[in-house]
Amino acid sequence: MSSMAARRFFEEIATLLDKHVVVITTSEKRYEGNLSGLDPESLSICLSDAKDEQGKVFPKIFLNGNIVAQFFAVEKPFDLKKLAERLERVFPRLVKVYEDAGIILVMDKIRVTQDGVIEGTGPAAERVKKVYEEFIREGG
Repeated sequence: MSSMAARRFFEEIATLLDKHVVVITTSEKRYEGNLSGLDPESLSICLSDAKDEQGKVFPKIFLNGNIVAQFFAVEKPFDLKKLAERLERVFPRLVKVYEDAGIILVMDKIRVTQDGVIEGTGPAAERVKKVYEEFIREGG
């Protein structure tokens, strides 16, 4: 896999961290829980508040990457890039995306996450908040 493709692959997986996922093992066991950890080398994963198909609950479960046949998101991950593109139309060349941190920085002073505007005040922050709310209403 090319380095760019590998980087993109792991960025996609990283968007699932702290999200509800379903895991199917090679022995066809099914687990649901929050993806709380991932080893990019082995693709081993950690689920928090996990539940198996019989309904048994596990506070934490670690699955070796060798037995993980597939895992997928139950909910659509928040698209930080799309929100940044929308903000860029309103604030040209004033939007920076820090995907690793899950933050968009507008005008070097307004911080936005998947939860909304977390830092910044004034008319510009209010405008960012309106763009964010519209983005969420449209299904983000």
